Amino acid sequence: MRVGILGGSFDPIHNAHLIAAQLARESLGLDVVRLMVAAQQPHKLGGHEATAEQRAEMVELAVAGLPGLVADWRELRRSGPSYTVDTLRELHAESPETEFTLLLGADTASHFAEWREPEAIRALARVVVFRRGDAAVPAGFSAEVAVPALELSSTGVRTRAAAGLSLVGWVPDRVADYISRFGLYVSHGE
Repeated sequence: MRVGILGGSFDPIHNAHLIAAQLARESLGLDVVRLMVAAQQPHKLGGHEATAEQRAEMVELAVAGLPGLVADWRELRRSGPSYTVDTLRELHAESPETEFTLLLGADTASHFAEWREPEAIRALARVVVFRRGDAAVPAGFSAEVAVPALELSSTGVRTRAAAGLSLVGWVPDRVADYISRFGLYVSHGE
């Protein structure tokens, strides 16, 4: 089995995340892409506006009915920062025959050397970078997946939600309903 791992805060998940995951699945021949919700990202400690559970629930809603995309809550079950190397070790222990591919945005990839045990990560998974339009991809990665240069971001979604603007086209309808129902991001100020 070939499994892609796309991790992040997903605060909140938006349509560009889903497009990137689907394109990676198709172009890399992955059986599934697991959207791994970070409980606490090491470089964003204390920086989430929605709780870890709310972010995971939104990911669950976003991937519902999308073939080959699944929400993964495993990092929420661990205490402390969510380190990718720990997650990959856990996945390998559960399923040693599976080939794992870690999917990174180009901005994240440019800081990969600063991650905990980057060489161990490379030993546990193929590391692939998303490339938007003509943007350069950092050197040293095994492959890249071209994705459209969409101007969607979690920051943009939070800003729109805080202003009471429509989220149609930015996030799946179920996620927009969730954000509205729980009043998420209304205190967000830019």
